[in-house]
Amino acid sequence: MVQKTCLVLFAVAAFALPWDSHAQRGQGKLFKYTDKNGVTQYVDRIPPEDADIDRDVLNTQGVQVGFEEGEITEEERLAQEQRAAREEAQRQARIEVARRDRMLLETYIAIADIEDLRNRRLELLESQIKVTELYLTNLRKRLVGLQSEAEGFKPYTVREDAPQIPENLALDISRTTASINLYEQTLARTRADQEALRRSFDEDIERFRELKGG
Repeated sequence: MVQKTCLVLFAVAAFALPWDSHAQRGQGKLFKYTDKNGVTQYVDRIPPEDADIDRDVLNTQGVQVGFEEGEITEEERLAQEQRAAREEAQRQARIEVARRDRMLLETYIAIADIEDLRNRRLELLESQIKVTELYLTNLRKRLVGLQSEAEGFKPYTVREDAPQIPENLALDISRTTASINLYEQTLARTRADQEALRRSFDEDIERFRELKGG
């Protein structure tokens, strides 16, 4: 019985000795990790060749109190940042889906409500389109008249003896052309907005149908 007790005490002392030794050198901070050869290491200072290995931080009693990641390469750092960015984008997308779902359920009672709002907004955009088209028709007619008036002047004629176009006529042509370009851009944007609005409401209707179970 005495012999077994001595063996146990010897084993405990042998196991505890490295911790005491490390604690004195490392002032109470130790690292535990598995090196590239698969060997578990207990050290108070990470060798340069193992700097890229993750490790546990231990106290003097061998209890894990922290964790440190090994050094990473620039490629690894970029990969981590890209992965984090993707995860954040996915998280934000889930939040946005939940927000839109809540808005749909709180705003509408039936699909007919969504359709009514869609139709009113589409009609408003359609009215804007018709007004813009009318402006464009009048501006184009005006430009044709101005250009016809300018046909006898340079640079709209090849006649060498033709006078230079009057300044006010040239200015009218320039301003009318600029207005036409502006209204054409406005018309294109309004039509694009109209189509985007239609798609958005169609998606809302489909999602509302799913949320309500068909």
